[in-house]
Order: sequence, then structure tokens, then C-alpha cells
Amino acid sequence: MASDEAIGRAPPEKVVQESTAPKLGEVHHDVEGGPPEMIDIDRIERVYAKLDRRILPAFWILYFLCSAIRSNIGLAQTMNLAEGHDLASVLHITPKQVSTGLALFYVCYVIFDLPSNLIMSRVSPHAWMSRIVTCVGIIGMCLTAMKAAWSFYLLRLLLGIVIAGMWPGMSYYLTLFYPPSRTGKRIGRYFTASQVSAAVVGLVSAGFQEMDGLGGLVGFQWMFLLYGIIGFIVGVSLLWWLPDRPLPPGEVRDRSGWLKFLPEGRPALTGEDARVHYEDLTRVYHRPMWNMKDLWNVVIDWRIYPLVIMYFGVVGVGNGTQAYATVIIRGINPSLTGIQLSLLSAPIWIMDLIAILLVTPISDRFHHHRALFFSGAVMIQITGLLVATFAKNWSRYGGVLLVGFGLGPTVPICMTWANEIFQPRHGEVGVAAASALVSGLGNLGSILTTYALYSGWPEDAKVGPHRYRKSNLVMIGILCASILSAASMVLLLKIFGNKRAKQISSASSTSEAEAVYVDGAARREVQQRGLGRMFCFR
Repeated sequence: MASDEAIGRAPPEKVVQESTAPKLGEVHHDVEGGPPEMIDIDRIERVYAKLDRRILPAFWILYFLCSAIRSNIGLAQTMNLAEGHDLASVLHITPKQVSTGLALFYVCYVIFDLPSNLIMSRVSPHAWMSRIVTCVGIIGMCLTAMKAAWSFYLLRLLLGIVIAGMWPGMSYYLTLFYPPSRTGKRIGRYFTASQVSAAVVGLVSAGFQEMDGLGGLVGFQWMFLLYGIIGFIVGVSLLWWLPDRPLPPGEVRDRSGWLKFLPEGRPALTGEDARVHYEDLTRVYHRPMWNMKDLWNVVIDWRIYPLVIMYFGVVGVGNGTQAYATVIIRGINPSLTGIQLSLLSAPIWIMDLIAILLVTPISDRFHHHRALFFSGAVMIQITGLLVATFAKNWSRYGGVLLVGFGLGPTVPICMTWANEIFQPRHGEVGVAAASALVSGLGNLGSILTTYALYSGWPEDAKVGPHRYRKSNLVMIGILCASILSAASMVLLLKIFGNKRAKQISSASSTSEAEAVYVDGAARREVQQRGLGRMFCFR
């Protein structure tokens, strides 16, 4: 069994044990002396597979819709361009004003990410996720009514406020049901919704362009309206589908106060499954409430800030590519129509999806080497940007596809690494605050790429052989900073380690504050898992 020092915990004064029976995950021999079988591990796998079926499809759908509503502005810039029904023509705004509207979203996203995640850690997490998606759907419908620059700015600001906390909140929500080392593959699974969304909305936008003028609405207005309606319906339905935080077997949830007005969702696990999960992930069932001192200890932890720089580079390039994919492709061949541009943007995100499905499972198997997987993917992005910048003609499009492939695994790996570092150090508030800070501050990169680069940089947007060259080189620069930050993180962790920080100071009693809950998952997380049982992560 791994020592407490290896797990990164202080030696416990009290270790909570639920049973004297053999621990889940231990090797058992059959009665006839045959080879050892991981019977309990298989049982644990079935429990987590059941959680996957309950949580991941819902997360995939909500992330798909929110990504579509958030990023459709990029497609609206070139939809029905020949008819003068594109976003800029209908709203009578300049490319610089479009860039300002894109950036305003991320300003609010940065400001409200942390407060949203902290609220989610205090209230019912599934209700908070439902609130986010429902509000995004409402704003999506309102985008249909944009008529001028002021309404565009206002709705982008409101969209940033209501969607803030969604992405880090999903990462935090997973840690209520899974050990941190298992979250990479699962974050990767629902993160594919963003890539599929970018590809599908690009293809579907061709159909919306054919609806141009129907009912007095232009193509992009139909797009916002229908996605908004679907988003609202899905958001409300999450109240019944997503499970609330898990409770110890036999405990009944207190539904006094405002909770009595919410529908009571079906528990994620019941019976023997609930007991198995409790023994494997005991820590999530014992939740001391945090206070501002606990939050401050997370904020001043230096480990957050290398992760922020890593995230800054990759999410900046990702959102810049998503917002300006059709603009970049049009720079290769200005004669392309709006429908052709939409269709050519889809393969970028198909490449992104392929990379996620290939790389994130392996990064979970070798979870002690997150930095290598992250840096390798970033190098592919840099290569793609160099090709897109200096190659000629349609070979530049191949470079854009390489950027898409490299983007895929970087964000899930970054968020998973944050979970792995901050859960053992600071507990639940560590995961909630760290994921929000990494996502929020990291999205300053999105402000840079959507506001200052491409059509937002007038000198760089001039027609000619060097169009967007400087913007591409800026993105290469921030990606290099991400690699350097990942390398620094590895070095600093080797020097200073990642031992458990002070216990949550606001625990209800001294004995509870001193308790260390050692579960089966914590013991297994110190081990490298390799390639065995690739699709069944222990």
C-alpha cells in the first residue's frame, strides 16, 4: 500500500475506515489457487460505467448547445455574405466592432467564472448547471433580435455572465463522482461536443442560409433562434436528469428552504452500487464547508499560475481559430462563398475530435506525464500555424487542419491536471476555485485573439500575401509560453512537491478537521497504469 507521503497527505491522526472486509481494489485468489483476479476492480469499473451513462451524455448535449450559441457569431460573419445579410451588414457594424463584441463575452467570462463556481460548490450543483444552460438558451433566442452595435454588445456581455462557470463547473462536478486521475478521459469525452458543435453548426449553417428571408428573418437569425429554443428546453430538463452531489448510503437529503421548490432528481447510484462507490471515493461524502481563509489559501497557491499560462495559450488559439476559421480560410481564397466557407471549417473540428479520442485516454493511463502529452499537442499546433503562415495556396489549409488536431487534447489535459494537483491539496474548494481561476484567467488569451488579432488588427487584415501573418505569429508566441509553463510546472513540483495543504479550517469540529479520508481511489492514483486494459481505467 502506498504511504501517506506518496499520496501527498500529511500523516493522519485519524483514518476513517468503513469496514474490516477486504478493501475494494485488492487482488483476490480463487479458492482453487488459480491466478489472481481483480474481481473488485471490475465491480468498481461497472459502477463508474453506470455513472458515465448518467452524466456524460447530458454534459455532452449541454456543452454542444452552449458552444454552438457562444460561437455562432463567428459563422454569422460570413453567412449570406453575397446578399448583404451577414452579421456586419445587418447590424451596420465594422469588423473592429465585431471583434469588440467577441471580446466582451470573455471579459465577463473572466470576471464571473470564479464566483459562479464557488456558488456551485455551496448550492445544489445540478440545479446550478441547469440554471446556466437555461439562461444561455434565453440569451441565444434574444440574439435573434439584434439590430445595432449596442444590442450586440449588451447580449454578448449578458451571455458571458450567464455562461461563466459552465466549463470549470463541469470539471468540478466530475470530481464529486470520480477520482481526479479518471477525469481526463471523461472531460475529453464531453469536450468533443465543442468540436462536433463547431463542425456541425458549420455544416448546418449552410441550411440556415437557405432559410434567408423566411418569415422576415435572415439566415443567422434563424440559427440563433432555433439553437436558443433547444438550449432552453435542455436546460430545464437537466433538473430531472443530472444527479445532485452523492450522499452516504442511507442518508436522506435535507430539502428544506429553497430546495423544496426544485424537482428531486433520481440518485446517480443506489443499493450495492452506492456502497461500492462510497468505499472507493469516501472523501466526496464528507464535505466540510469552506470559508474565505480556505479560498485565499487556494488563490495564493503558486501551482495555479503555471496552469493559467498553459491554458491562456491553448484556449486563446482555440477560440481565436473558432471565431475566425471562416475568415482565415477566406484569406486563402477570397472567391469562396459563405456556404463553401462553412463547409471547409467543419474538418478543422473533426481533426480536433479525433485527437481528443486518441490522446486523452492515453494521458489518463500515464497520468504522471500530463505535461508531455500537453506539450506534444501544442507543438503540433505550432507546426500547423507555421504551415498556415508561410506555405502557399491550399497547403495553408492543411496547416489549419494541423492546428485543429493539436488543439483537441490540450484543454482537457490542462483541466485534469488542475484537478489532480488541487484536490489532494485543498479538497473540494481547491478544485472549485482552481478550475475557475485556470479557466477564467486563462480566457484572457481569448480576449487577445478575438479582439486584437485577425480582423481586429486592421494592419494585419489588409489584403495581400502576408495577410494575418502577424496574428499567426502572435498565436505561436503564446503557445511557446504554454510549453515553457508546463515545463516549469514539472520542475517546480519536483522541487517543492504537492503535499496536502492545511485542513479546511471551517470543518464542523476539531476531530473532523484532523480526519483524513483514505479511499481506494486515493491509493490507486499514486500508481502508473500503463497500457493494460486501455479502455477500462482503474
